[in-house]
Amino acid sequence: MEKTFDALLARMQELRDLGGLIGLATWDQETYLPSKGAESRAFQLSTIQGIHHERLVDPRLGELLSWAIGNKGLTDDQRAMARVLTHERDRAVKVPKALVQALAEAQSRGLVAWREARKQNRFAVFQPALARLLALRREQADAYGHSGERYDALLEGYEPGMRVARLTPVLSALRDNLIPLVAALQAAPRKVTDFFQGRRFDLDTQWRLSLRLLADMGFDLEAGRQDKSIHPFSSGQHPKDVRLTTDLEEGTLTGLFSTLHEGGHGLYEQGFSESHYRTPLANAPSMGLHESQSRMWENLVGRGRPFWTHYFPVMREAFPEALAGVDLDTFHSAVNRVTPSLIRVEADEVTYNLHIVLRYELELLLIRDELPLSELPSAWNERMRRFLGVTPPDDTQGVMQDIHWAWGEFGYFPTYSLGNLYAASLYAAAKRALPGLEEGIARGQLLPLRDWLRTHVHAEGYRLPAEELVRNVTGQGLTDSDFLAYLKSKYGALYGVSL
Repeated sequence: MEKTFDALLARMQELRDLGGLIGLATWDQETYLPSKGAESRAFQLSTIQGIHHERLVDPRLGELLSWAIGNKGLTDDQRAMARVLTHERDRAVKVPKALVQALAEAQSRGLVAWREARKQNRFAVFQPALARLLALRREQADAYGHSGERYDALLEGYEPGMRVARLTPVLSALRDNLIPLVAALQAAPRKVTDFFQGRRFDLDTQWRLSLRLLADMGFDLEAGRQDKSIHPFSSGQHPKDVRLTTDLEEGTLTGLFSTLHEGGHGLYEQGFSESHYRTPLANAPSMGLHESQSRMWENLVGRGRPFWTHYFPVMREAFPEALAGVDLDTFHSAVNRVTPSLIRVEADEVTYNLHIVLRYELELLLIRDELPLSELPSAWNERMRRFLGVTPPDDTQGVMQDIHWAWGEFGYFPTYSLGNLYAASLYAAAKRALPGLEEGIARGQLLPLRDWLRTHVHAEGYRLPAEELVRNVTGQGLTDSDFLAYLKSKYGALYGVSL
């Protein structure tokens, strides 16, 4: 076998192409796949994921990677490509092909069961599929290997280097800071009204506005598209083919924030260096860092007063009846209203991470096999009462609201909170680096932030681990100080309290 970097690159490109096809089939499954096509798609995904796994664990690829790792004549980027793919392959070779295919099939069947359970509003309909996914994920974690904490092995797939021993104190401290902060805002003498009640926002108009927001923030609609799905998500097959989805409802504008959120993901996917296309470096080093981009655009930008200084007049023109008598202050306060609620994707910035801690704690118990699956809905409801003071009236608004467990994505949820923490630190760094950034946003100038992120985050791809990249950009690693300072400053002013 010829041992050259070109030979290794060809293998890398083949793997990325297969991964892109898997992503495309998954995106289609969530958007346009006919309902009767679900079973055939399960088999198709199982087959192609099996082929991807075979290519990844091929011993000849291992030989090429070993050669590259020890070759001092390669460039820094070439060595980084070899390092990243070696990490992925080392995990993959530990998992039998039969388990990979079983997981792919169980994921597709889990999605079908989740949808049906939501229609019937009965967790029991979803429980057998979830039990199967849990059993397979535990088996997968054991195949990967761990030092007694199965969750570590699954977490590694989303947040490389992160471990339960470090994550639990971070999320517990966040929880313990947020619960009293929420209570203080709820008790504040200044109240923020929910003026959305009873108002209607035309869906076609919302759709056109969502596309305008994507274009204004710099998302290339000739290298991507937006569609609709029950649960908004993004899928990057290639930087020139990035798919986003949103979910619009007449009685709220949350779909526009979903567009900003998924658009942040999309900008990251479109922003990888062209020299990294079809290689392991055209990727984020962690889902937490990826999530920092979506949360930044959704919240730090999209819920900021500078943003609405420019876009509120646009909204009033688009929805003259729904926003009649509403001024900028009222609107800005309303889209930042803090109120404990049932649905994670609709939660405000202050309570959002409490939804994540809840899911993390339950996932940990499930993977440890310390919580009977039949007790999951009641355990969910108990934490909702304790953390947020609300109780879901049914399973659809409670334990079955997220698609993640239908995919068996245990270990994914914590990355949302890590993304919030990284987002606050990166945005603070952007403001330091770009004097007048928010004044420009108030004039509708969103591209300076996009360009700064493209240079300092997106184009770096997977050259460095996530926390190291953030440290290089901001001067510090993972911390909650920027995030908590941001919340206290913003919401203290909105509610007229000292936090």
